[in-house]
Amino acid sequence: MKKKIIYSSLSIVLVLVLSAFSVSVSESSNKEKFVVVLDAGHGGHDPGNRGNGYKEKDISLKVVLAVGEALEKDDRFKVVYTRKTDKFIELHERGKIANKAKADLFVSVHCNSHHSQAYGTETFVLGLHANDENFNVAKNENSVILLEDNYEANYDGFDPNSPESIIGLTLMQEEYLDQSLTLASFVQNRFNKTLKRKSRGVKQAGFVVLHQTYMPSVLIELGFLTNNKEGKYLNSKKGQEEMAKSIITSIVDYKESLDATYYVPEPKTPEIPEIVNNDSITKVVGEQLYNGVTFKVQIAAGSNDIELEAQNFNGLDQLSKVQFGELYKYYFGSTSNYNLIKELKSVAVEKGYTACFVVAFKDNEIIPLTEALKTDTSSN
Repeated sequence: MKKKIIYSSLSIVLVLVLSAFSVSVSESSNKEKFVVVLDAGHGGHDPGNRGNGYKEKDISLKVVLAVGEALEKDDRFKVVYTRKTDKFIELHERGKIANKAKADLFVSVHCNSHHSQAYGTETFVLGLHANDENFNVAKNENSVILLEDNYEANYDGFDPNSPESIIGLTLMQEEYLDQSLTLASFVQNRFNKTLKRKSRGVKQAGFVVLHQTYMPSVLIELGFLTNNKEGKYLNSKKGQEEMAKSIITSIVDYKESLDATYYVPEPKTPEIPEIVNNDSITKVVGEQLYNGVTFKVQIAAGSNDIELEAQNFNGLDQLSKVQFGELYKYYFGSTSNYNLIKELKSVAVEKGYTACFVVAFKDNEIIPLTEALKTDTSSN
């Protein structure tokens, strides 16, 4: 009898150990994957906008499911949905789903509306609305909370009709702004360059659904259902498949850009003595030139238009900036020499820009770093 009890106890311990090991392996495996939360706007008794009789909730869901289906076939990604059916999900719950999944990225998909025949795509990141138009877009999307039970408690008195309420939304996402801007830029460039859709740019506005998340997050407006031609396109299978494909490519590009930023192997070059001039910040390094590509070090991003003077950037010169909609990105250095730009990145870090990173441009458009590093090179 005692032997049976001992064997039984050992079996239980073994099962528990194996279970714990299985959970640990599973969690480790999930953490190795890039977690993307896909959020189809509206749903259930909230149809979204009904421009030309189309339903925003249906179009956004079809596009999200197509994006998710493709990403799920890529072993690098784990996809989490806020909804996969015609179901109403409260905005604060959408954020909770993303946070619980410890997502690396949150992508919310919507369709726009206007009283005119306005058309075009735009991608938003969380921030202070810079004009009435942006505020009105955010107000329309945020008004969903009025359909929720007990919304005043869920959103701590937030009023979707109040510009003042928006100000409090921006603080939580501030540390993810730069990464959100990068993805938003990829999305808009793909829509414009690949699909020839009119780009209305990357913009900032105060969306509650983005405020609830603790990771890089964007809200994509696929176009205007109220525009006769664009609404018909977005309601078509062809339109939905094309828009989904562009979003898929943008997410993959974003992921690979992060991989390149942190994991690109160092090109092998002989050790050469450095000559550092703090005024012009020149260094003698081996050349690794990428034809047609310009590398820069991104040191800051925000809605303020700052003068490109060394005193405004901790003593750095060789400065440039690019405006994306109503946002500005600030860069240090400009060269086709990949070795040199890495040296300049080190200088920027020493000057206090510890979160800076290398970006690549081709034909005046930002491109994924991995793509840039595949172009033809010449070495000296």
